[in-house]
Amino acid sequence: MNILDKAKNYVENLFKDKLSSVYFYHNFIHTTYAVQKADEIIKHTNLSEVDREKVLLALWFHDVGFTDCNAEGHEQRSTVIMKEFLKKDNFSDEYIDEVSKLILATEKYHQPQGLLEEIMKDADFSHFASPFYNDSAEALRKEWELTGGMCFSNDEWNVMNVDFLKNKHKYFTDYAKENWEPLKMKNVKKLEKKLDKEDKPKKDLDKSDKKDQKSDRSVDTLFRVTLNNHTRLSDIADSKANILLSVNAIIISVCLSVLVPKLDAPKNTHLIIPTFFLLISSVLTIIFAILSTKPNVTKVNFTKQDVADRKVNLLFFGNFHQMKFDDYLGSMHDLIKDRDYIYDSMTKDLYFLGKVLDRKYKLLSITYQIFMAGIVISVLSFAYAFLTL
Repeated sequence: MNILDKAKNYVENLFKDKLSSVYFYHNFIHTTYAVQKADEIIKHTNLSEVDREKVLLALWFHDVGFTDCNAEGHEQRSTVIMKEFLKKDNFSDEYIDEVSKLILATEKYHQPQGLLEEIMKDADFSHFASPFYNDSAEALRKEWELTGGMCFSNDEWNVMNVDFLKNKHKYFTDYAKENWEPLKMKNVKKLEKKLDKEDKPKKDLDKSDKKDQKSDRSVDTLFRVTLNNHTRLSDIADSKANILLSVNAIIISVCLSVLVPKLDAPKNTHLIIPTFFLLISSVLTIIFAILSTKPNVTKVNFTKQDVADRKVNLLFFGNFHQMKFDDYLGSMHDLIKDRDYIYDSMTKDLYFLGKVLDRKYKLLSITYQIFMAGIVISVLSFAYAFLTL
């Protein structure tokens, strides 16, 4: 396993074990996205493999400081955690210092020095050009509310975001300027339209009404961000399964076309058992990868009384596809009128999405273990077969 894979696994486990659940934005999903976008920039530059490794390592660790401190100074804490990790792999002090500088380059108002720091800055703020920018912004807004007590009205939040994106932020690399800046400006225009269309709150609202509105908005944001995180985690699992499917399909194709036809020759009989191990492990890996991505739609039989008693989740298609349209329309009208009913339905959705994710990741973990064990056993078998000739 190379150092980037080790770093990814280390950071993922660190976030899982130590990161507070209030960090809706600064978490493993943001980190993974930043790494992917940095690699996207690097593919369009002449960066060496060593420099690429430094940048991606720095991005894997740039937010791990949130696991044991607040936002202030988290970059410095991140460098400490990164140093402890790299020293275990006997990296030189010079190499570690260079990665540390790249992590510190992600400080909000730091002016990057050189291409590597420019890539770091652009990757860290790549979500400004994302089609999911609004979800990311809402995640950050919720995080600030819970960690720093900073609450903003919709107008205040949108004005602050427009100002930062238009006047305070800029991309540095040529690739980001050409490809991400136009997408960022599209998001700015969407925010400006919101400001134009959004009704101003009435001045005569009493304090209790304003408090209720703020509370409702926080709950809505909580559900939106959590559902979005669940969806992204599901996409990550499917992506990993697809990689394993592709790799093992190639292995099987090579075995069937190159190795298997030669096994009937007496001089190649020593290769039969290693080839068998390789094929079996690849087939098992493919089976479990397919199982991890296989849809598991539950179908529930229910009566009209169950709908009336609110025992049916109207937000899940596995339930409402059995209903006639008129019944579904009437039930949805009842749902929309009752905020508690809405929250109960969304909570059910979150719970069962979590159950699906649990199943996916358990199967995916088994798949990786089978693949890893199969490769190791196969290589050892081939080595033993050649040594005993």
